[in-house]
Amino acid sequence: MPYPLFNLEGRLALVTGSSQGIGFALAKGLAEHGAAVVINGRDRVKVDAAVGELAAAGLKAYASTFDVTDLAAVKAGVDGIETEIGPIDILVNNAGMQFRAPLEDFPEDRWQQLLQTNISSVFYAGQSVARHMIKRGRGKIINIGSVQSELARPSIAPYTATKGAVRNLTRGMCADWAKHGLQINAIAPGYFKTPLNHALMDNADFSAWLEKRTPAGRWGNVDELVGAAVFLAGDASSFVNGQVLHVDGGITASV
Repeated sequence: MPYPLFNLEGRLALVTGSSQGIGFALAKGLAEHGAAVVINGRDRVKVDAAVGELAAAGLKAYASTFDVTDLAAVKAGVDGIETEIGPIDILVNNAGMQFRAPLEDFPEDRWQQLLQTNISSVFYAGQSVARHMIKRGRGKIINIGSVQSELARPSIAPYTATKGAVRNLTRGMCADWAKHGLQINAIAPGYFKTPLNHALMDNADFSAWLEKRTPAGRWGNVDELVGAAVFLAGDASSFVNGQVLHVDGGITASV
């Protein structure tokens, strides 16, 4: 049994965008520490495959397919989980996307897509889940930011804007909801080996630059985000609120 401060048994976690990558790693990690997890995404085949993988490992997992960029769908999905599966104790706002282009040529439709996927979804899911949590007087919300919540790089200015917004929305959620017994924090990953970063991982020049730029000297592995999530999801973080925890190999600590 996990140490009590990190024991998530009896708790239900909804992880958005969790059929693959960081979201799946976080869902699996929470489940390994006792939580039942709801895998979310838009692709039912991928969601069901992720649930099947967790179930095969003896972990408690459920499927919920809804589009986190559609407010009506989010409300219906959250209400459905609360009614059919159980009260959501932990929400991980993980759904996100990336698109790279010079800022002067950045397509307007991609700008809107980034806004909806990376920041509106955090507001939609956060508000929908918090309304239930507030009634119960408890709850954990973990928003997934990025080192780009603090830093910028060429060709991803809109992404950087959305992740900066996640950082401050986390603080705003804390300011409004901490009085109701909720803890809202964010994890800011550095550069991790994920499908979102395939283009960068395949770029030998970028990988060499990143390894030099990061004090740890390497890419992160998604499993290395689990400890931060378990800490923020459990009783160990009962007085931690409105904070951003960087898991980045030191890249934001060094010039």
